[in-house]
Amino acid sequence: MLKVVHLCCGYGSLRVVQGVSLHVSKGEVIALVGANGSGKSTLLKTIAGLIPPFEGRVLLKGKEMAGQPAERIAAAGLTLLPEGRGLFPGMSVLENLRMGGYARRLSRRAEAERLEMVCSDFPALREKLAQKAGSLSGGQQQMLALARAMVGAPEVLLLDEPSTGLAPMVAAEVFMKIKVLKQAGVTIIMAEQNVSRALEIADRAYVMKTGRLVMEGPADEVSRSDEVKRAYLGM
Repeated sequence: MLKVVHLCCGYGSLRVVQGVSLHVSKGEVIALVGANGSGKSTLLKTIAGLIPPFEGRVLLKGKEMAGQPAERIAAAGLTLLPEGRGLFPGMSVLENLRMGGYARRLSRRAEAERLEMVCSDFPALREKLAQKAGSLSGGQQQMLALARAMVGAPEVLLLDEPSTGLAPMVAAEVFMKIKVLKQAGVTIIMAEQNVSRALEIADRAYVMKTGRLVMEGPADEVSRSDEVKRAYLGM
């Protein structure tokens, strides 16, 4: 579904990500783990077209996406849920949800069907459709961001630190929603500081350190790695 080949990217002349290659198959959930500053967010932003790559390839269903505008990549079926949610706080919950399908150019009927689907999956949002997004709690805003991403029926969903800043109980609810998406067959790459929870959900994992991949494999094997236990699981 998605293949990244020797991707190098960063800001200005600073190379943050160096020579990263990875792939994700249809319906697979990938955990991208590493310490703060390891390059996870930069990698996801580059895949999504928010940062132009220095070199390398990004193939979505075999089609080259590296260097394409972000809106074209979104229209092709790849959606990024950014760290910090990226909501429009002055717009209503419904308006934010409708923005999730904008790049995909959904018909009115398709948009209505997708909105009904996400309201069924996120029932707490149905009661707040007219409410300003900025007035929601942190957990509700994260649910809105996830629901908005799903309105566009993404073929690949990139999640950048979905549990950041959330209370443990709220974070647990977010992870439960991600599990539901996995069961529905959504293809996901998830960068997450809560490594143990991410590895519980993921099929495979990649570990980043200072802009490079230092480990990859089935999630259960990575979770048993002594290096991962010491660095990320506090064991």
